[in-house]
Amino acid sequence: MKNIADIREIDQIEEIKTEYDLEKASLLSRKLRWMIKEDPTLRPVLDKLLDLMYAYENKHWRDDNKITDEQIKESDNAEEVINKEIEFHNRRKEVIRKKLKEYDMTQQDLGQLLGHSKSYISELVNGVSNFSIKDLIIIHRIFKISFDTLIPTFIESDTQEQLNSNIKRLNKHNSKLGKVDLYA
Repeated sequence: MKNIADIREIDQIEEIKTEYDLEKASLLSRKLRWMIKEDPTLRPVLDKLLDLMYAYENKHWRDDNKITDEQIKESDNAEEVINKEIEFHNRRKEVIRKKLKEYDMTQQDLGQLLGHSKSYISELVNGVSNFSIKDLIIIHRIFKISFDTLIPTFIESDTQEQLNSNIKRLNKHNSKLGKVDLYA
């Protein structure tokens, strides 16, 4: 199952299976609502996303008596990770916009440099679609923006859980990986 990370892959998703993906879907749906004004072709993507969210919430959150503490903890953790993603994308967007202004360029000019349409470059800059590694290398080289600013290093909650489990299983005392290493 694909994780929800890019609006161009929503049509390949059959169902939401994790709290992280629900939070990610919620974030993308909010961004899509205002992007549809510029690009009405995004409407089917938003509709599919809303259907996926409704089905997940109906399955996992409908009955208050069946909601567990673990489920609430997972939801809180997913929300924390998404908030870090929002901070990252906002910071990256501002740095890119600042550099564009410094170079007397528009977002559309950046799209031409990268070979992307105006609407797609908007999706990339706003974090609803993912930059390719090639795009990020070009942006880094042209605008001298550090990779720390361009490439997200947070780990999704389901991957965090797997890492935590593997670290415990390995039982390596000299491994000092902690919450900060996994969630930063």
